[in-house]
Amino acid sequence: MALDLHGDPIALTAALVDIPSESRHEKRIADEIEAALRDQTSGFEVIRNGDAVLARTNHGKPSRVLLAGHTDTVPAADNLPSRLADGVLHGCGTSDMKAGDAVFLHLAATVTDPVHDITLVMYDCEEIEASANGLGRIERELPDWLAADVAILGEPSGGYIEAGCQGTLRVVLRTTGTRAHSARSWLGDNAIHKLGDVLTRLSAYQPRSVAIDGCTYREGLSAVRVEGGIAGNVIPDAAALTVNFRFAPDRSVEQAYAHVQEVFDGLDVTLELTDAAAGALPGLGQPAAAALVEAAGGQVRAKYGWTDVARFAALGIPAVNYGPGDPNLAHRSDEHVEVGQITAATALLRRYLTG
Repeated sequence: MALDLHGDPIALTAALVDIPSESRHEKRIADEIEAALRDQTSGFEVIRNGDAVLARTNHGKPSRVLLAGHTDTVPAADNLPSRLADGVLHGCGTSDMKAGDAVFLHLAATVTDPVHDITLVMYDCEEIEASANGLGRIERELPDWLAADVAILGEPSGGYIEAGCQGTLRVVLRTTGTRAHSARSWLGDNAIHKLGDVLTRLSAYQPRSVAIDGCTYREGLSAVRVEGGIAGNVIPDAAALTVNFRFAPDRSVEQAYAHVQEVFDGLDVTLELTDAAAGALPGLGQPAAAALVEAAGGQVRAKYGWTDVARFAALGIPAVNYGPGDPNLAHRSDEHVEVGQITAATALLRRYLTG
């Protein structure tokens, strides 16, 4: 049965959930979304890029709003097909983020006189490594399709506008020593013990809280992995601690790494930056973004964690996360979404798009 973009967005969510679309296996859902957009929308240019489907209007409106949603999910956990009970829709991808996709697709088909031009991007492979991300591919191959005055990603946000996002980096701190038999420990130099000074610094660390555009971003510097030792009777000559720094979007990656270096300055360790991604400033002062905040009644908060809004921020486009569902339920076997949130998100974005 073809997807019904004009019907109830709750039913559309269930229909999308019932199309399995684990990352790298999105062809079927892309085919069905493309067919529905071509058959059930008017005034949209529709194209295909791999397993991403893009559509846009070109009515000469003074501003453009981009609605972006990923169609892939993590592997199902015996939670398909969808199940509706007591106002809650259960199933893989209900919250992350097929409810958001359904809202965007429904609005594309049913908002006939928007005050903004609209671009719709339904993309693949968000849940896996960044190099496979369909939005990144579109940025490389079709950059003009990402031009907009504001971008809204349909990630679950519990009914709040979640603005911007934190940056993230990982650093490996390594210590060295001298190997020896543990029965003669005084002949060795224990590399693991040297990590004690690193952990002491981390325990005493006081993270910042930064207010930007009315959103408070809390930073965090945390040990997330420790390695060392080769046997139960050997003093280790090498050890390593991986630290993750989640930083406010007023810092660049370079500034964030310099801060981490400063925190551990003077210790007998070497630092290696192994992974980094910049955050995204909220940009809520821009007119199109400010109008969205007004439509949401000021229900705005900072986004903790990294999302694809950072890709738009790097392009100079204000971007927010807004969609039905609880982000804490993403990827769980009991993933679900309250259907009232689907209805509320549809109504809010309809008000915004129609002025």
